[in-house]
Amino acid sequence: MSGIKIIATNKKARHDFHILDTYEAGMVLTGSEVKSLRDGQVQLKDSYVIFKSGEAFLQKAHISPYKASSYNNHEPERLRKLLLNREEIERIYALIREKGQVCIPLKIYLKKGRVKLELGMAKGKNKGDKRQDIKAKDAKREMARALKKN
Repeated sequence: MSGIKIIATNKKARHDFHILDTYEAGMVLTGSEVKSLRDGQVQLKDSYVIFKSGEAFLQKAHISPYKASSYNNHEPERLRKLLLNREEIERIYALIREKGQVCIPLKIYLKKGRVKLELGMAKGKNKGDKRQDIKAKDAKREMARALKKN
């Protein structure tokens, strides 16, 4: 994947949810937000996507204020509009309403100089699923160590 620079990933999302489908969305940002993103000053941990009057918005994503900016800095956790096709918005909104899925940001990255957000349609994991994932991860790590030794 040339031309893509990953800025931040939401590791907690893959731990807490089963990711069923992914979408790519653009974001409406101010200049100071883009500069902060390029510095990696973003936190996606507790963020999610909401829908208002047929439009998608990113809620609770923390983009730190840009230090070199003075009076025209941005609000760190403001509502940010997501740029998606009408069909994608309708499809995602229908899944949220009917099937009880949630739409969460998975990673934020630069693609051809533009800030993009990868959204995931997800269903929550229960405690047993999380334990199984941890066991599988540990087993994979042990196998890799054993292969490396021999």
